[in-house]
Amino acid sequence: MTVRRQKGAALTRESWENLLSFLGPDSETAGRKYEEIRVRLIRVFACRGATEPEELADETINRVANKSGSLLDSYVGDPALYFLGVARLVLHESVRPDPVGLPIPEPDPWEEKETLDQCLELCMDKLTPKNRALILDYYRGEKGGAKIDRRRQLAERLGIRLNALRIRAHRIRGNLQGCVSECVASNAAG
Repeated sequence: MTVRRQKGAALTRESWENLLSFLGPDSETAGRKYEEIRVRLIRVFACRGATEPEELADETINRVANKSGSLLDSYVGDPALYFLGVARLVLHESVRPDPVGLPIPEPDPWEEKETLDQCLELCMDKLTPKNRALILDYYRGEKGGAKIDRRRQLAERLGIRLNALRIRAHRIRGNLQGCVSECVASNAAG
């Protein structure tokens, strides 16, 4: 995972003053509260494994400061909790995987696909004819609106509601997946 930062706008004098007003009624109380929150944010980021907790804490503070003008009249409660909510988002953004840097997965070898196909065939043969027909009809065809119409018709043909059809298909598919997994595992072991 790569660390990415989404830098907020630079802190202006007005946003700094709004932040202090958000934190306390006077500058001394607000200053103490600011220091407590910053230390707490650094600890939170460090405990979550951030490599640069001070920078993430400063980014969080800058974001809150830039929004503090609108928070002055509307926010009720401990300002530290608001900072922690923003910190959660900043941390999430900082460790988001970089899609460009992800390795391209290698295609599965032909033998593995062949084993998978054989196991699926074997497991399909174990289904009752009724369930085999249902699962094949359920997943057959194109996508989008035509698929929905086809499934609706299948439900009508079976005399059940669409949701009941979904549940049946889900159960059959779950059983198939379990069967295929066991088959592949036994082929790999044997």
